[in-house]
Amino acid sequence: MNDVDGRRVRGDASRRIVLERAADLASIDGLDGLSIGRLATAADVSKSGVATLFGTKERLQLATVEAATQRFREAVLEPARVEPRGIRRIALLLDLWIAYSRDRVFPGGCFFAAAAADLDAKTGPVHDAVAQAFDSWGGYLEVAIGYAIDAGELDGHADAAQLAFEATALLDGANARSVLSGSREPYLRARRALTDRLLAAGAEPEAIRALTEGDDLA
Repeated sequence: MNDVDGRRVRGDASRRIVLERAADLASIDGLDGLSIGRLATAADVSKSGVATLFGTKERLQLATVEAATQRFREAVLEPARVEPRGIRRIALLLDLWIAYSRDRVFPGGCFFAAAAADLDAKTGPVHDAVAQAFDSWGGYLEVAIGYAIDAGELDGHADAAQLAFEATALLDGANARSVLSGSREPYLRARRALTDRLLAAGAEPEAIRALTEGDDLA
């Protein structure tokens, strides 16, 4: 029994290491560019070892999306929960998303932006998994904005879906421009635009300090 448990632990550890490398590679090359051979080299394991863990390229891609989703949760969603639901959590979420892209939690910038560019016109389970990740983030932000509206922290006539769409568009745009140019300035501009939009929607300046005080050029 101990031998079986030991093999399982080693197998789980190998899977985690391989998926970490897979997510890093896919953030640069896209999920379609994720080959078992290149991943084996990057993770310092054999091709047969990768094949044993995942079986097919599609299963590897789906597992990589799941691993990237968990890394995103740990970088953005979970730390934001130190703030109560409402405008303060929204401000921290946006600040953490900027840091997630700016500080290259994935070396190619936002993993999901790279995956979407790779798969947006395609069909199949991997496309659907990436689309679900996008929808989940946008929906989470929309719900958070809805709480702030219900609490009177944003104007009652504010449109949560519209605000969430505008916020994600600004974040995605900043990520794309920064990855392309190597500059951090797009994050500064996105932060300013997000601040202006929240203030125009009725947010109190003090409540969004997590967003306004970020220093993207440091």
